[in-house]
Amino acid sequence: MTTPLAVLDLVPVSAGSTSAEALRNAVDLAQHAEQAGYSRYWLAEHHLNPGVAGSAPNIVIGAIAAATSSIRVGSAATLVGNQRALQIAETFGTLTGLYGPRFDLGLGRSGAPAPGAARAPSLTPRADEVVDGLLIPAPFDFTIAPNSRFALQGALLGRVPGDVDGFAGEVDLIRDFLAGTFTRDGEVVEATPADGADVELWVHGSTGGESARIAGALGLPYGANYHTSPGTVLASVAAYRSAFRPGVLAAPHVIVSADVVVADTAAEAARIGAGYDTWVYSIRSGVGAVPYPSPEDAAAHPLEAPAAASVADRVATRFVGAPEQVVAGLETLRRATGADELLVTTITHAHEARVRSYELLAAAWAARAAAAPAAHAHA
Repeated sequence: MTTPLAVLDLVPVSAGSTSAEALRNAVDLAQHAEQAGYSRYWLAEHHLNPGVAGSAPNIVIGAIAAATSSIRVGSAATLVGNQRALQIAETFGTLTGLYGPRFDLGLGRSGAPAPGAARAPSLTPRADEVVDGLLIPAPFDFTIAPNSRFALQGALLGRVPGDVDGFAGEVDLIRDFLAGTFTRDGEVVEATPADGADVELWVHGSTGGESARIAGALGLPYGANYHTSPGTVLASVAAYRSAFRPGVLAAPHVIVSADVVVADTAAEAARIGAGYDTWVYSIRSGVGAVPYPSPEDAAAHPLEAPAAASVADRVATRFVGAPEQVVAGLETLRRATGADELLVTTITHAHEARVRSYELLAAAWAARAAAAPAAHAHA
């Protein structure tokens, strides 16, 4: 069977555009993705970023569900701690009640650890390596600076160091609310309209740490991030599979994310994708994602060497090129990680180029799948 492709949309704002236009573009892209055959359309949660309009993904999910008919819609991820379990369960129960059972609730563990907390083993420093043809760069150990947008976001959302330790308990609460099994003083308490809602629950993680362990222990499907943390993706997947016990699922199920830009030629793909290094640097440096630059501005203002080095892992692991090149790269990613699904995120300055990239990839991926049985039959 063909490995399904899904879409991860950050709702990027292009330089010279507005957040309102970015939100309308998300709805338009979802409609094109459904027509192209993508299996899921997921939204990410980011706050205080001038270049990202996806700060309220649960609202955008509803707008996309209203504009589509069959594609599964969801979050990757809803960040536990920014909202409480009851609110999250009620929101997805409401969406299911309005639009039917096609929602994926992806949960993410985000926030500052308690002082002295152990870091994930997968963040141990090491050199770049290539595993089964896939580049696994040295892990990037992200530290939240006190004056960064990340720190301000945490303060405004009421986050405190160590509150990520409550992630497992919040996941359990969400499961209870959706199953209608939450009790207080021996009595079942219904969380209408979450009670009994047919929502597919996922856990997303970037390292071989707590998220991977929890997803595996509960037998839930797991999302591993190659696009944001390429250096830890194999450790993340391995930790999930090692911890897996039959639960919701009988066997492990992994979706792996990737940054992708496709155009008719490799040169055109490189041109329309230019500016990515500057955009990633704006996030990692703590100032917040800048509006995505135009190819002309990116060419006129290249990222300087020290800054470029700090995002080299992300640039080197982005799949950019003509359709056949990107398909080959994604097949390597699938093989090396054992992914059951692939989650593609594409950012370009022009919305039309982004739509075209997804359409070209879907067509090339389907053609590859169709050609495989024929090649096998003639072997």
